[in-house]
Amino acid sequence: MGESRHQLFQQFAASQWTGFRKGVEKEGLRVDRNGFIAQTPHPHSLGSALTHPRVTTDYSEALLELITPVFDTTRGMLDSLRDIHRFVQHNLGDEVFWSTSMPCELDGDASIPIAEYGTSNIGRLKHVYRQGLAVRYGRMMQSIAGAHYNLSLPDSFWNLWQQAVGNQQSLQDFKSDQYFWLIRNFRRRSWLLMLLFGASPALDASFVKGVRHDLARFRDDTWYRRNATSLRMGDLGYHNNAQASLNICFNELKTYTDTLYRAIHTPWPPYEEIGIQRDGEFIQINTSVLQIENEYYSAVRPKRTTEREEKPIQALESRGVEYIEVRCLDLDPFSPVGVNESQVDFLDLFLLDCLLSDSPRIDDDECDRLDDNYQDVVARGRDPKLTLCRAGEPVAVGDAARALLDRLAPLAEQLDVWNGDETYRRALDDQRAKLEDPLQVPSARVLEAMESSGMGHREWGLEVSRSHQQTLRDEGLPDEVMAAFEKMSEESLSEQAAMEQRDNQPFGEFLEQYLRS
Repeated sequence: MGESRHQLFQQFAASQWTGFRKGVEKEGLRVDRNGFIAQTPHPHSLGSALTHPRVTTDYSEALLELITPVFDTTRGMLDSLRDIHRFVQHNLGDEVFWSTSMPCELDGDASIPIAEYGTSNIGRLKHVYRQGLAVRYGRMMQSIAGAHYNLSLPDSFWNLWQQAVGNQQSLQDFKSDQYFWLIRNFRRRSWLLMLLFGASPALDASFVKGVRHDLARFRDDTWYRRNATSLRMGDLGYHNNAQASLNICFNELKTYTDTLYRAIHTPWPPYEEIGIQRDGEFIQINTSVLQIENEYYSAVRPKRTTEREEKPIQALESRGVEYIEVRCLDLDPFSPVGVNESQVDFLDLFLLDCLLSDSPRIDDDECDRLDDNYQDVVARGRDPKLTLCRAGEPVAVGDAARALLDRLAPLAEQLDVWNGDETYRRALDDQRAKLEDPLQVPSARVLEAMESSGMGHREWGLEVSRSHQQTLRDEGLPDEVMAAFEKMSEESLSEQAAMEQRDNQPFGEFLEQYLRS
C-alpha cells in the first residue's frame, strides 16, 4: 500500500516548504450618520471604481470592496488591509463604513444604488450586469457584505509535490487537478467554517420588510434566529431558484467549466420574459440561467486572474487554476478590518489539510448530503441537538467539529516546527476554545453584545462601526503611504478617462461581440 499524502508531505525538508500565497477582498457598505445606506456616489478621492487596484465597488455604489495584493505572510496581508481601511476612512467624511455582513437600514430596492463605472464599454458592461442581478433577484440580497479569502501555493511547492506523488501531467494540468482535489474536501468540510466564523445571526427589520420568513423578533427593529450562525449564507441571503437547478460540478476543471458554460448559454424562460432591453436601455447581459460566471453563488471558487475583456472560463481553460477563493466568510464585526489573524492562519491550515487528505469524487447523493450539512449549520449550527451526516451516520455537530480539529493537530505541529514558532497551534487552540465554550463563536458573541447593550442590529452595528472608524482614523497613515494611495486614485481616474476617450464602439455591438467570444 502506498504512502498517504500526509506522509509524503511530512518527508519535505523545512527548506522546501515556502509557505502560502494569500490575499483578501473585503466588502462593506458606506452608511450615513444615522445608519442608512449611503445615497452618495463613490467618493472621488477614492479614485475610479473601475480601475483602482485597491478600492472598488461590488454590487452597489455604496458597497465598497477593498483588495489587498498577494502576500506570503498573514501579517503582511493584514497590515496592507489595514492601510487600505485607513485610507478609506480618511476619505469618508461623516459617512461610516458598516462593519457587519447583514446591511444597515434600507428602504427597499430603490434605496440601493447600483454601482456606476463610467461610459466605457467595459464600465457599461459591469453596470448592465448589476442591472441584470436587480431584475432577476432584486437588489436587497446584493447589499450583503462578506470577506473573500484567496489562497495559492507557489510553483516551487507544486514542482516538489508533483514529484512526491509521481505525477506525469503538465504542471498546469497537475495544479488544476490538485486545486479541485482541495475544493472537493472543502465542500465536505465547509460547514465547520460557518460554525467557527459565522457572524450574522440577526438582521435589521428593513431587510425583510414585506418578506415571509421564519425569524424570531429580537426587538421591534431586529429579527434573528437564535441558533443560526450565518443568515448571510442561508435562504435569506445568496439564494435563488434558477441557480438551484445548475448542478455545477466541482470534480475537475473541465466538468466545472462545461457546466458553467452551459448555464451561460441555456435560456431561462422567466429571464426571457424580462428581455434584454427596456425603454431602449440594456437591463441584463443575456436571458440565460447565468449572465456571466460570476453570477454563480458558491462557497468556494477556482480562480485565474483574467486579462482585460477576458472571461473567467476562458482564463481557466487556457491557463488553469491559479488560486482558490473562499467566499463563505462573514465579516468579523469585532475586527476593525473584518477579518483577524488567527482566523487567517486557521484557514491556511484547514485548506492545506483539504489538499493532503484523500478526496474521492463527489457523486450526486454525497453532493446533496454536503449541501444539507452546510445549510443545517448555517441555520442552527449552535443547536447542541443538531446532528450532521458523516459517512452515512448521524453525528453531533460538536463531536464532528472536534474530530476535524483533532485531525489538523499533527499538521499544525509540523508547520510550526518548520517555521520555528507556534502560529498554527495557536490558531487551532483558538478554534478549540470556541467548541469548549459555544458562547465564544462569533454568532453567539453578536447576540450577546446586542442583548447586553440593549441595542438592535442597526444601533449596535452603527456603534461598532463608529468605534472602528475612530480607531483607524486615530492610527492614521504615514505621509508616504497616504501619498502612494492618493497617486493610485489619481492614476485610476486618468486611466478610466483614457479608456472612455478611445472607446468609440457602440455598446450593443460590443456586447454582441463579448457574448460571442
